[in-house]
Amino acid sequence: MAKRDFYDVLGVAKNASGDEIRKAYRKLAMKYHPDRNPDSKEAEDKFKEAKQAYEMLSDEEKRSAYDRFGHAGVDPNAAGAGGMGGAGFADAFGDIFGDMFGGGSRQRGGGPQVYRGSDLKYVLEVSLEQAANGFETEIRIPSWENCDTCHGSGAKPGTSPRTCHTCNGNGTVRMQQGFFSVQQTCPTCHGSGKEITDPCAACDGVGRIRKNKTLQVKIPAGIDDGMRIRSAGNGEPGLNGGPSGDLFVEIRLKPHGIFQRDGEDLHCELTIPFTKAALGGMLEVPTLSGRGEITIPEGTQTGKTFRLRGKGIRGVRSSYPGDLYCHISVETPVRLNDDQKDLLRQFEASLADGGNKHSPKSESWTDKVKNFFS
Repeated sequence: MAKRDFYDVLGVAKNASGDEIRKAYRKLAMKYHPDRNPDSKEAEDKFKEAKQAYEMLSDEEKRSAYDRFGHAGVDPNAAGAGGMGGAGFADAFGDIFGDMFGGGSRQRGGGPQVYRGSDLKYVLEVSLEQAANGFETEIRIPSWENCDTCHGSGAKPGTSPRTCHTCNGNGTVRMQQGFFSVQQTCPTCHGSGKEITDPCAACDGVGRIRKNKTLQVKIPAGIDDGMRIRSAGNGEPGLNGGPSGDLFVEIRLKPHGIFQRDGEDLHCELTIPFTKAALGGMLEVPTLSGRGEITIPEGTQTGKTFRLRGKGIRGVRSSYPGDLYCHISVETPVRLNDDQKDLLRQFEASLADGGNKHSPKSESWTDKVKNFFS
């Protein structure tokens, strides 16, 4: 199969700048990288095709030869490895992995690598009432602070860090194997560009010590289980002057003794005696905003649902509150004495004298059973 034009592969014009070519490659590499598309042969082929196109067009000499003679002007053996040795490709590839997997490092003008701090997650359990109304609370999270002894340098008082002899203060080293070149964090200074020959005894040369800090967190009204609140900059601090990560407070709703939440709606089960179900009447029901009432009609059966509009929860992004659904459960009396049993037998006999009009569901069920066995 004939090879596609390298410019078409990257989706750029023939007069595209080196920065445009690099951005186009990064976009394709992030989309088709094998780690993001496991077991996809098509994605793997597209990733290799984009990589080869970038290797050719990011090299001035190879791009010039390709523009003049097409694929015939480029050595196929060099295409598989030569471009990988270029610093441009290695730098682009490093940035791609930083974008794909979060955080990562950035290098400032050949100096030590700068790392963004890690994000933290804090699970906060709240009651249904707290979630509905919102509230403010304090949480304690682990944190790092500069060591008071060495003031963050990591070196023993009276001494100072020296420039790393392995990377000459750059924080990175380049490993070369034939045509393949990879830039990686310096194994000696771990990207800081400095060596500590006499570490601080208080922090073991880290320059920071672990402490807890207290934060004020505002929980908005209507928040639901699983939602997260982001507190910018309150995660782990960055390295070598990098930005701090973020803190994410994840909400967990505690089980409620009466209500079950379903989005903005609430559900509860109301147990009533069979006399109330038969005779009907007013019934007091609980709501999050106080007491409410519903009218129980005569002959109410188990499973009947009553809806109280606006007695649910107003969600974080909602203009109106949800509803409260009351599900009826008729209770059968237990532990009856002899007199109560006699009264019920008399009541049962009076129902039988009335025919089917008192038990329409039972009659319907009896007919279905007879039809099943006939």
